[in-house]
Amino acid sequence: MTPELNITTERIDDFPLLLATMQQLRLPEIMDRHLTRHGLQEGLSWGWIATIWLAHILSQGDHRKLPVQGWVRQARETIVGITGLSELGELDFTDDRLTLLLRRLSQVSTWQAIETDLGRSIIRVYNLKPKQMRVDASTASGHHAGGDDSLFQFGHSKDDPTLRQVKMMVAAMDPLGLPVATQVVAGHRADDPLYIPAVDQVLKIIDGVELLFVGDCKMGALGTRAHIQRLGHHYLCPLAQAGNTTSELAQWVAAFAGNEHDLHSVYGENAKGERELLAQGYELERVVTLEEDRVKQSWTERVLLVRSEKHHKVLLTGLEKRLDQATAQILALTPPPGRGKRQIREESALIAAASAILQKHEVKGLLIYSFERQETHRTKRVGPGRGGPNRPQREDVAVRYQITAVDRCEEAVEVHRQTLGWRIYVTNAPAEELSLEQAILAYRDEWLIERGFHRLKGAPLSLNPLFVKRDDQVTGLINLLSIAVRMLTLIEFVVRRQLKQNQEQLTGLIANNPKKGIDNPTTERLLQAFDKITLTIVHLPDQVIRHVTPLTALQVRILELLGLPPTVYTRLTKL
Repeated sequence: MTPELNITTERIDDFPLLLATMQQLRLPEIMDRHLTRHGLQEGLSWGWIATIWLAHILSQGDHRKLPVQGWVRQARETIVGITGLSELGELDFTDDRLTLLLRRLSQVSTWQAIETDLGRSIIRVYNLKPKQMRVDASTASGHHAGGDDSLFQFGHSKDDPTLRQVKMMVAAMDPLGLPVATQVVAGHRADDPLYIPAVDQVLKIIDGVELLFVGDCKMGALGTRAHIQRLGHHYLCPLAQAGNTTSELAQWVAAFAGNEHDLHSVYGENAKGERELLAQGYELERVVTLEEDRVKQSWTERVLLVRSEKHHKVLLTGLEKRLDQATAQILALTPPPGRGKRQIREESALIAAASAILQKHEVKGLLIYSFERQETHRTKRVGPGRGGPNRPQREDVAVRYQITAVDRCEEAVEVHRQTLGWRIYVTNAPAEELSLEQAILAYRDEWLIERGFHRLKGAPLSLNPLFVKRDDQVTGLINLLSIAVRMLTLIEFVVRRQLKQNQEQLTGLIANNPKKGIDNPTTERLLQAFDKITLTIVHLPDQVIRHVTPLTALQVRILELLGLPPTVYTRLTKL
């Protein structure tokens, strides 16, 4: 009689690596500390549910709730083998259970407590030395119903202006681009008031270290700068080019014009490895004062006037184009008389049309036009018929306006040229800690936080589209996915750091060029290297045989770089 044979297989892929990384950070324990279960709750703890779901999201590239239960059923042996959670059940991952988890994660106090503990754990485990934080906002759009109290509102969209959006404010640690603090608010909220809460949350996580906060012009609000100054930290941000800042910029640039010996040049490397001029700048100091609630706060800040060379050249080309277009369009307002050619008959209409063109092309004050009033006199007989010599006559006067010239105001144009590409940055950091060159290079690294937003909104997390509708679930899901961004960022950082320390490159990561060595692999490429690893379980009457696809040398090396032993995979054969 042939003994009964039962064979099952489970795709492992990168799941053990992801789960082991989260366990290194003690993520399940941190989550459980703040997501307490009630006395009658059975099954897995909230921390383990969240951790396993996160590993599923990262491994499968799918944040939907519905597929999770089925996936857990198929991967049960793997999950139990890695975690030792023999009580694992499918009911731990029902849609209702995951919904409740998201609601718990949407509570501000709970989330901030989790975020604080997780941030401290990351800094400790990976021996990070935070010095610089970058703060910025992004949005996620969706076909969500809106209401006065809804998160989804129409606002200044960075994605699709026709859709309602929800806004995320993120503070990330440089140079990793690692999210440290996140805040979810309604999509129509202005960015300006969100910076202070972000700064305060960062300082709950990172204590006893002097930090430099870097942000865009919306962080430049005087109240925000005063807040950071009052807390004993530093800021670096551009000022919005509007109001007084525009006139101040013109005055300062004019004052420094011709003082080439005071001009500081900053160089970098282009894509070809060649040295190129990035920017030039001056700096000065000023005292700024803020008075709130009858309390006056004054401090000294450095004003950095910086001109990007590439941006300067682009703007010069754009200015010439706009001047030419405006000139042509103003001249076209008054075509020569002829059939079918509409004429301008009133001076006010001509002035209004010309002003609109100047406004459209942003060249008001740079062009001056002249025009003349033209009259055409015509004698016309009154009454019907051809009439005789004594028939009454009247004289009709037709008025039209003609543009006679459009000229450049060369002096104004030259002054405008001098200001192009210049921008004002402010910082309270002393020059010995943050030189003008260091400030320019620091701000140019804004792509670091943008990369996290790209991961959050694109593959593998795919926040757009959102597959949840209720505001509390949306907030909870964004918070959960922000942890996933942290995991992606950390894996990449740790591997790159180790490769740099070892002066090593990894080969075999590029499918069409396996011999090419790289020292800056992305997490996405590293995880892809673990595709098609399976756990095979053979059930015999008297024994169970487990087999895991043998790890390649590349896979073993990636695990070593992450500080993980191969046993995170091989232990599945010894249960």
